[in-house]
Amino acid sequence: MDQFREQPSSGLSTAGGQIERKWWHGSTVYQVYPRSFADSNGDGIGDIPGITSKLDYVQSLGIDVLWLSPIFKSPMDDNGYDISDYQDIAPEFGTLADFDHLVVEARKRGIGILLDLVVNHTSDEHPWFLESRKGPDNPFRDFYIWRKPGPNGGVPNKLMSSFGGTAWTLDPQSGEYYLHLFSRRQPDLNWENPKVREEIYKMMNWWLERGIAGFRMDVIDHIGKQVDQAIVYDGPHLHDYLQEMSRETYGSRNVLTVGECWSATPGSALLYSGRDRHELSMVFQFEHVTRQWDPTYGKWRAKPFDLVDLKAVLSKWQYALAEDGWNALFWGNHDLPRAISKYGDAKGYPVESAKMLATALHLLKGTPFVYQGEEIGMTNMPFTTIDQYRDIETLNMHRLHVEAGLSPEDFIRGANENGRDNARTPMQWSKDPYGGFSTALPWIEVNPNYTTINAETEVSDERSVFNHYRKLIALRKNHAVIVYGAYQSWLDQHPDVMVYSRILDDERLVVIANFSGRDVELTIPNELKTKGRCLISNYDPVDALDGVVTLRPYEAFAILGSTSMTD
Repeated sequence: MDQFREQPSSGLSTAGGQIERKWWHGSTVYQVYPRSFADSNGDGIGDIPGITSKLDYVQSLGIDVLWLSPIFKSPMDDNGYDISDYQDIAPEFGTLADFDHLVVEARKRGIGILLDLVVNHTSDEHPWFLESRKGPDNPFRDFYIWRKPGPNGGVPNKLMSSFGGTAWTLDPQSGEYYLHLFSRRQPDLNWENPKVREEIYKMMNWWLERGIAGFRMDVIDHIGKQVDQAIVYDGPHLHDYLQEMSRETYGSRNVLTVGECWSATPGSALLYSGRDRHELSMVFQFEHVTRQWDPTYGKWRAKPFDLVDLKAVLSKWQYALAEDGWNALFWGNHDLPRAISKYGDAKGYPVESAKMLATALHLLKGTPFVYQGEEIGMTNMPFTTIDQYRDIETLNMHRLHVEAGLSPEDFIRGANENGRDNARTPMQWSKDPYGGFSTALPWIEVNPNYTTINAETEVSDERSVFNHYRKLIALRKNHAVIVYGAYQSWLDQHPDVMVYSRILDDERLVVIANFSGRDVELTIPNELKTKGRCLISNYDPVDALDGVVTLRPYEAFAILGSTSMTD
């Protein structure tokens, strides 16, 4: 594939330093949640042949890489993030032959396949764990993390599961506890065991040899945990393991590797992705997400949106990775709410705010990730009862938070704003029943707004959200200033407007985005006064910035000019 050929190894000079060019710098990634993307066989569950049938749609958007949430064999306690066989496909999704066909068909369209690698834990139905729980003398016992009961006969320590409750489950047969930082059906692997690492590396190479474009690595910052010291993130051997993984698997291959790292800071991001570290291409960091959560109840209680805080976080990461490392740019994914519902206005200005959010994100420095349906402006799901949810985290947290005093109504309100099932409702393809996702009742309800928000309508409308995304993705391929230009933020304390510039050689791109639903008068700093060409806008084109500009609700535009064109 052309985009997987190594770019020139010499650094590209920018105002922000020397950046080694990689094929994925100018790429855009599209995430598919297979269960909810396209159902080819009418069982109400999305599948691999369904994904293959939509490759022309993905190609028309301009996508270079398709990231698939887990497709491996799994009992689906956590929708595939509990893997029982790393080298087989979940039967509801298809077969290995279906997957190989997807890789071939995607490659024909210039699209690489990025697999979701879940190696912090497995399913409790994985053969390794079935052997491990047979007793302390079993050769696989040390593949997982077992501990004797604590001094009082209870859990070994106070580690808690991210899904609620203790992170330890007692195995009655052996009288010992096993660790699970997530569901009790997701026992944590023991990365201190070299045999575990060896088996994982063999498995990774097996997939790489099938022609994939790389891996997205689920909660990879957990693998260095030291449970006896209650260290679950960023353990002392984490980066040793990642460097070993690179040496043994993808390091000599021209592929993309992205680590999901909820604990990442700007400093640690360079440990993961620095050019001389030989670990990962980039990491997903979530500071811009977690800063929007309630201090007591986390994401389960709605918190007012704070643009100044959001801008501060985004800028901090842009500056931190200006000369080394690389940013992964995203508003949403399978664990997060729909971007337009979180940061925009899904009711008053759905089209304008969706386009604004896309513009503000895609013109930053980094690789953009588009979550399925984001490109057509899909919104959060208006669930009314807890029975409508399917997500294990939401169901567990509902019980715990209600027991702790949060009212059921407040919890549903918070879950409707931030819960994971918002992103997991079926892709809305058309006005047909079930949004064209399936001919049968889907595994989770379709958002009722599919009759007005769907891909069929969007693709044919030149002024749609879809075609705005398509234009942004094309701009990244055609303008080096978007890929490599130095970032500078402006008007950081403005409560309604995001302003930044990108400079490469004598080109300057100025991006302005109004995050409010009202007109805003903005005084342009002298340094940004520009005459040039409007690359993109969600209202009328704006070709000059001079004095005061009145921004309409959720207006966003980008002007490309010269660094010498100032008044």
